Amino acid sequence: MDSEAMKPGRLRIAMMLESSGHGGAEVVVFQLAEELRRRGHQVIPVGPAARPGWLADQFRENGFEWEGFVLNRTLDAGLVGRMADLFRRRQIDVVHSHEFSMAVYGAAGARLARVPHIITMHGNQKMTAALRRRVAVRWAFRISSAAVAVSQDTKRTLDQDLGLPEDAVTVVPNGVPVRPGDPAGIRAELQLRDDEVLLLAVGNLITRKGHIVLLRALAQLEDEGIAVPWRLAIAGGRGGEEQEALEQFIAERNWKRRAHLLLHRNDIPDLQAAADIFVMPSLWEGLPLAILEAMHAGNPVIASATSGIPEAITSGVEGLLVPPGEAAPLAQALRVVLENPVERRRLGANALARAQREFTIGAMTDAYERLYFAGLDE
Repeated sequence: MDSEAMKPGRLRIAMMLESSGHGGAEVVVFQLAEELRRRGHQVIPVGPAARPGWLADQFRENGFEWEGFVLNRTLDAGLVGRMADLFRRRQIDVVHSHEFSMAVYGAAGARLARVPHIITMHGNQKMTAALRRRVAVRWAFRISSAAVAVSQDTKRTLDQDLGLPEDAVTVVPNGVPVRPGDPAGIRAELQLRDDEVLLLAVGNLITRKGHIVLLRALAQLEDEGIAVPWRLAIAGGRGGEEQEALEQFIAERNWKRRAHLLLHRNDIPDLQAAADIFVMPSLWEGLPLAILEAMHAGNPVIASATSGIPEAITSGVEGLLVPPGEAAPLAQALRVVLENPVERRRLGANALARAQREFTIGAMTDAYERLYFAGLDE
């Protein structure tokens, strides 16, 4: 650790998350840390020692010093003291905890170490399911400097489930760095013809991502005889419980060349650049990064009208929104954009313009910096 005192205005920030898989919250944490470091702050990522995974690898490969913690049981009072010791040892100025477990343990450890604590909730609907969890997170919110939701929908859920006053939770929309992709390699890999329209979906192969609904919608279009030659790529992250069902559906439709499940990809910008249409048929979300990345790539978005998605996409402006879990409306929306390239370009241009106005990594980091310094002034 650098033993020299930080420059004025520069902070030592503990960035805490209870998981280390390749998911949306993990990507936000890493990208935020990178931008904070670019601005001169020192970020110390804190996550599970037992199963470090993708996030720990990303931090280590990019020169961050990962601090692992061990949660010995569901309720581990000793972890509070260990967290406080870590904050003191690393001379932490601000603790920023993401999601439920770190919100609670981070709040307790930060209070013991007497440093400001910020919480961000990314839209996990299971967080407030049990009474003991509601009690714990409500207490963590009360003793923290700020509590953040990534969308108005997530804020409404927290306010309602926890009985919070209107000003208890602040909304900071996710933002993404602009990383232009190269479509050439993807189009060569998938052997796309020039006349084929590529649809892209991104998300682990789990039920709530709704990939099976997308396949059913495309099957409906095929059965109706749509003339547009389409192809589908699903960047399925680490896979999931729906993978076998998706593979079976693709095999039964004889779509070996037409639909592709692409796992463990680190070239999402290239996939977005190669795509003509982005589709997110999720049952629920927070404010998904994949949609923001699609908007920055200038892709029209066809998505479920659920959770935080309508806060990024206005139906008929940046894309088309449909009821979650229903194949027929999704098929109808897909037909509109597949058959009308002028409409595709209009929606995509609007999506890009809005992303550049509202959903940048700079705007997100500005908001969090203001919360950090406000916490120090308390």
